[in-house]
Amino acid sequence: MVNPGDDLADLVLFSLPMSNIEIDQGDILVFAQKIVSKAENRYRQISTQEISREATALAQQTGKPPGLIQLIINESNEIIRAQEGLLIVEHRLGFVCANAGIDQSNTGRGDDWALLLPENPSQSARGIREKIEKKTRKNIGVVIIDSHGRSWRNGTLGLTIGLSGVPALIDFRGKQDMDGRILRLTTVAVADELAAAASLVMGPADEQKPIVHVRGFPYKLGKGQFEDLLRNKDSDIFR
Repeated sequence: MVNPGDDLADLVLFSLPMSNIEIDQGDILVFAQKIVSKAENRYRQISTQEISREATALAQQTGKPPGLIQLIINESNEIIRAQEGLLIVEHRLGFVCANAGIDQSNTGRGDDWALLLPENPSQSARGIREKIEKKTRKNIGVVIIDSHGRSWRNGTLGLTIGLSGVPALIDFRGKQDMDGRILRLTTVAVADELAAAASLVMGPADEQKPIVHVRGFPYKLGKGQFEDLLRNKDSDIFR
């Protein structure tokens, strides 16, 4: 189990030979958010939170513990929807998600503890990438992912919440399709496609596979901005 203060880059470098993997140019490592949050000690004790009036009201509306609601409020820019058992918020990092991404599963600390998302996932990804690149002398990418739902589909899937050395979007506008038609709207969220593929390997429950090694990503690595994945509020018709 990953504990607060653990160096994830060191853990990767230690574990790769055990998996018979040698890092090569252009490889990508995808990290589950949970181990990043654990390493960064993003634990919070629910019962110790100072409860606001807003949290009290939302706790009554949702049936969630007031302390957990307060943590969600603290991690959010805006509460978008509230119903029994669920809050939809704009997280302080800019994306819309359920319950500010705060989780109580697989924390290893019991029901009174919650785990927040990393403070700055892209900064975390950059630190991991730079250390591994220095040790291996290979150029790699690092992606941090979390399980999110979507407004127009049932179920969750892996989505990127932080990245370094990996493009977020690939713009196909101006390219031709098989019929010679010029693509005018097609921009592909390749970081999220990568996240969804990696989450299949990780699994959602007790699989204990929090890091996935990726080889054969069909696009060049390079600078990517997580913010490129965020839809402008003015064009978000689901709000």
